[in-house]
Amino acid sequence: MPPNRTSGVSSLHEARLALGKRLRELRRHAELSGRQLAESLAWPPSKVSKLENGRQAPTDDDIKAWIRATDSHDEMEGLLASLHMLTVQHIEWQRQLRGGLRSHQTELAALDAKTRLFRALECTFIPGLLQTAEYARARFSQSVKVLKVGTDVDEAVQARIRRQEILYRTDKRFHFVLTEAALRYRLCPPEVMLGQLDRLIALSALPNVKFGIIGFETPYAVAPTHGFWLLDDERVMVEIFSAELNLAQPQEIELYRAIFESMATAASYGRQAREIIKRIIEDLSAEMGSGSE
Repeated sequence: MPPNRTSGVSSLHEARLALGKRLRELRRHAELSGRQLAESLAWPPSKVSKLENGRQAPTDDDIKAWIRATDSHDEMEGLLASLHMLTVQHIEWQRQLRGGLRSHQTELAALDAKTRLFRALECTFIPGLLQTAEYARARFSQSVKVLKVGTDVDEAVQARIRRQEILYRTDKRFHFVLTEAALRYRLCPPEVMLGQLDRLIALSALPNVKFGIIGFETPYAVAPTHGFWLLDDERVMVEIFSAELNLAQPQEIELYRAIFESMATAASYGRQAREIIKRIIEDLSAEMGSGSE
């Protein structure tokens, strides 16, 4: 059964539930009711219930207090490790972008430096490594508007363009798969999109870049429910409105790798991909021409 749109979020919720279940086991082993534990820690009783049922993520101090109250000191290291994995996995945009849009681009550049094989499926946007400055500006401006964070759009655009130098490194390999919809969505002015489409044609000719497009007429074996990046075989990055998910469990990586391979098999490459782009350019140019009459 193909994953749904919330596969990454569900994975996070399941991890929270597993951590909450372990906390409940420790409480019961200590023969404490939820109310007794809450009273011993000067917490409202509802907090114990929320932590055990995965409705609230614990802090380091919460874990340490729970360990002390249940006399479970041998569990300290494992529980904190589980909590820290959750923290890395789900990074809210408000927190991640606190240092500004440019700061996040710098962090991504550091991750780029360690990655040798980049695989990306995009259903809505042009991938950042392929964006023109004008298209990137439109994307960052939307982030400022929606997330209410950062106003350093110019600096972020410059940082993103610098990141793209990695495309010309022969020790890196890139495989991009885009849906035709991603090339037709109106996420920027038409003239900006025309420049972006021309850019894609040029970049598709790079020797270390494999660039595929899934046309509208192509039947899907797996629905393109959301985009993601697969970095080597070590990390999957998924962007949702509220956060960036970083998935590193082996079974998750294997799932996303299989999905990417299915999408890549359905895509058109080389001349056929360029023909799709040229057709979109012609449609957009004709529309712009008719609009000026």
